Amino acid sequence: MTKMMDQLITQIEKMKPFFERLSRNIYLRAIKDGFISAMPVVLFSSIFMLIAYVPNVWGFYWSDEVVDFIVKPYTFSMGILGLLVSATTARALTDSYNRRLPATKQLNRVSTMIAAIVVFLFFSSTEIAQGEGDAVVAGFSSGYLGTTGLLAAFVAAFITVIVYNFCMKNDIAIRMPEEVPPNISQAFTDVIPFAIAVIIAYGIDVAIRAFTGVSFAQAVIEMFQPLFTAADGYVGIAIIYGAMAFFWFIGIHGPSIVEPAITAIAFLNMDANLALIQGGEQAANIITPGLQYFVATLGGTGATFVVPYLFMWFGKSRQNKAVGKASFIPTSFGVNEPILFGGPIILNPIFFVPFVLAPIINVWIFKFFVEVIGMNGFSYFLPWPTPGPIGIVLGTGIAPLSFVVAALLIVVDALIYYPFFKVYDKQILEGEAANETAIIEEQAETTENDDQVSTGSHIKDEVSVLVLCAGAGTSGLLANALNKGAKEYDVPVVAGAGAYGAHQEIMGNYDLIILAPQVVSNYDDIKEDADRLNVKLVKTKGKEYISLTRDPKAALDFVDTVLNEDQ
Repeated sequence: MTKMMDQLITQIEKMKPFFERLSRNIYLRAIKDGFISAMPVVLFSSIFMLIAYVPNVWGFYWSDEVVDFIVKPYTFSMGILGLLVSATTARALTDSYNRRLPATKQLNRVSTMIAAIVVFLFFSSTEIAQGEGDAVVAGFSSGYLGTTGLLAAFVAAFITVIVYNFCMKNDIAIRMPEEVPPNISQAFTDVIPFAIAVIIAYGIDVAIRAFTGVSFAQAVIEMFQPLFTAADGYVGIAIIYGAMAFFWFIGIHGPSIVEPAITAIAFLNMDANLALIQGGEQAANIITPGLQYFVATLGGTGATFVVPYLFMWFGKSRQNKAVGKASFIPTSFGVNEPILFGGPIILNPIFFVPFVLAPIINVWIFKFFVEVIGMNGFSYFLPWPTPGPIGIVLGTGIAPLSFVVAALLIVVDALIYYPFFKVYDKQILEGEAANETAIIEEQAETTENDDQVSTGSHIKDEVSVLVLCAGAGTSGLLANALNKGAKEYDVPVVAGAGAYGAHQEIMGNYDLIILAPQVVSNYDDIKEDADRLNVKLVKTKGKEYISLTRDPKAALDFVDTVLNEDQ
């Protein structure tokens, strides 16, 4: 059995280069990065919906006037999410194109953002007229400016940046004399691509309305509705969330590939669920951000919430007990890299089946509770580091059944992982017994080397280090270790944590950037930005990264070595 699994993993690894190229696709990344930039809006606005509607669970209802007052910040922020994302996605895509363009022919990211907003409004809004003969324009509709307009927002951003790139590469622009100040000259340079992008949007808007009678945003949603419905089925959610786990298992950050494809439908469903709750109906849509964060990836990709506890409580080997104790806290908050790479779980043939199977079973159980038993789906957005069981309860409105689901998923995941864990624990235990002497010698050597780390630092002037991961969770572990070591050993190192996709604006403030394992596939792209800013960049491997997060002295030594390797 083990031999067959080894062969399977070998075959899977051969596909890794293809999937890495897919994860680096500039359009998928622009969607993901653009959405990350808009995430504060989502987090902020959801608080007001929780206040307005969660009390309904206990039979308390605000008056309509009070509800309108409470949800106004939601309407004025989440209600224009599509508009905001059109701009942030355009900016992210502009940055990707600029890496490929000469320094003297860069796209103006501010101009592409503005143009994308105008294009999006053509795609998503309709004039509202009033007065005699409906001749006076009073404004424009906002129905598709929020989550319902996300697909249109992505298309608007893509069209805009592609037009700007075409004009720049073919030198289609108004050129001013050298005597004209650069800022004024730039404005004229952007006139033609801006005009072309808007005219194209205008033409699409006229054509779509002529054939369908509705806006582009509405037409796109209606066109993809059968696909959305299919994705909400048992097979659809199994493919989506099983794929996330599969990609992560072979060492590629699964959500980076899958998330851009389902972002629009996930937030559209959450918005629809909220509308159903407001109307006194069941929130029956399945695919939402909450399903991903707290059900499919309960405790992180692979539904690993229970795994550190199995290692810690049921493991007989010293190694597994130690890994469990070191990783149960971060995994409880959705940061599961310590168990993924410390176990290891990633690329470990023994854990392939439960790692892919547990997320699928979890979403099936949740879907059963919604469709058959009548529990509400997720209607409220919570940040992904919220502990999974708490996220399930709060995200579904603190319904009594949500407590049952949270407890059931923990039990089921434990049952799925347990037999595979016992096989692995037995394997490690036998290895420990056979190599007891070697382990003791290695520990002694490690201790001796650690004692030398704190006295050999070449760092004399303050060094700023930025650690990047996918969601600013794992990166915080290493940043904390570096700051702790710097304080303890009086080394002038200051470290911060960040999320890939939200780093462009801040990376120039650092001397060194360390990439966590899940974002190393982006190394080549970020290397271009780092070189331009004269910032040192280094990538890490799984076990290496986790060991550094647990050893402040080794983390400092790693930074010291990287900074001085060329000297």
